[in-house]
Amino acid sequence: MSHDPNCIFCKIVADQIPSKKVHEDEDLLVFHDIHPWAPVHILLIPKLHIASMADLQPEHAALMGKMTVLVPQLMKQLGVTNGFRTVVNTGSDGGQEVFHLHMHAMGGPRPWAKG
Repeated sequence: MSHDPNCIFCKIVADQIPSKKVHEDEDLLVFHDIHPWAPVHILLIPKLHIASMADLQPEHAALMGKMTVLVPQLMKQLGVTNGFRTVVNTGSDGGQEVFHLHMHAMGGPRPWAKG
């Protein structure tokens, strides 16, 4: 599996940096964001180092499908019952800060949001 020794998410996959894991399988690691924007904020990352969504190839279709199908299952397990948001920032202009493909999933009550 491709790995970038300087990538913080690759280091999390390799257990060199601790994380609060939610799910792990042969392809994906899911953990809580250390700077959450919502009561529940998790990151889904492939164990394979792919720098961004712009670098996806046809052979990654099943991996991306797996990530997308997993989100509602995990959010339900984490108690999110009234909807959630998914975000994939791509590239510098797209707001990507860590250049290892990742999907944010955020949910839970937000009392500061407009009603």
